[in-house]
Amino acid sequence: MIKVRRIGHATFETPDLAKMVDYHTEVTGLTLASQDADHAFLASRTGQLAIQLRRATHAKCSGLCFEVAPDEDFADMARRLTALGIKSDLRNDSAPGLGKVLAFEDPKGTTIEVFNEWKSLARNQPFNGVGVLKLGHLAFCVDDPKAISEFYARVLGFKVADWISDMFVFMRCNADHHTVNFIVGPHGRMHHVAFELSDAAHLHTSCDVLGEKDIKIVWGPVRLGPGHNAATFHRNPDDQVVEMFAELDQMKDETLGYYDPRPWHKDHPQRPKVWPESHGTQYVWGLPPSPEFLRARK
Repeated sequence: MIKVRRIGHATFETPDLAKMVDYHTEVTGLTLASQDADHAFLASRTGQLAIQLRRATHAKCSGLCFEVAPDEDFADMARRLTALGIKSDLRNDSAPGLGKVLAFEDPKGTTIEVFNEWKSLARNQPFNGVGVLKLGHLAFCVDDPKAISEFYARVLGFKVADWISDMFVFMRCNADHHTVNFIVGPHGRMHHVAFELSDAAHLHTSCDVLGEKDIKIVWGPVRLGPGHNAATFHRNPDDQVVEMFAELDQMKDETLGYYDPRPWHKDHPQRPKVWPESHGTQYVWGLPPSPEFLRARK
């Protein structure tokens, strides 16, 4: 097993590189760290690489990159993957600010990369738009959430944070309630990508930014159930669902095994559990998802 500590960046293929660069610099508020004819790399205002864009014929999320401990040895990680029947590839200079990465594929064909060192990119540079803090999590549609959750647990050290029935699993690799999610749906499609904001006031400001840009909120503001994050959802120029959220549950003590107490928890203490699938249990307040949110996702 390789124990990942946090998500680094996600790689998105896009048929319109310029439009997506404009979206991320003017709406999400990322900083353009590097660009060539077919690639763009965007960093958060804290200096962490968050998004890699790659020119392609169709829009999709094709890769996830995770950080491991600085003392992890790449040859040893490769041997551990081989023992699990997983072929890996050592790469250099895969993205600005990163050194070596070890790459392999998960069962749905997404490229997974792990790295153990990084350099800050464009830290504290002026930003437009929302100015997100970091890439928070990604959710994917899969045939069998249980099977792929077992892969992420066995190979990357993820732990189950919560389930909604047996159709939606939330998984974490650190104190954050979830970093990757898997839901029953059209295989291989991304369900949504999420960016973390500083607090509820920042979420309020993000709604103002979306309004100024004439970008429709397709769900929210809403207080979700699993994770209890306050959130909104909209669609980017590639028609992918984007969540902006704040106040995500934290589990900072594995021994205690419960999330930080919050006023909106209905169970005290709030521990990992299986939420019912019945309507309305997945959120605490706010309107139900709109048809625009629920339609087929890329």
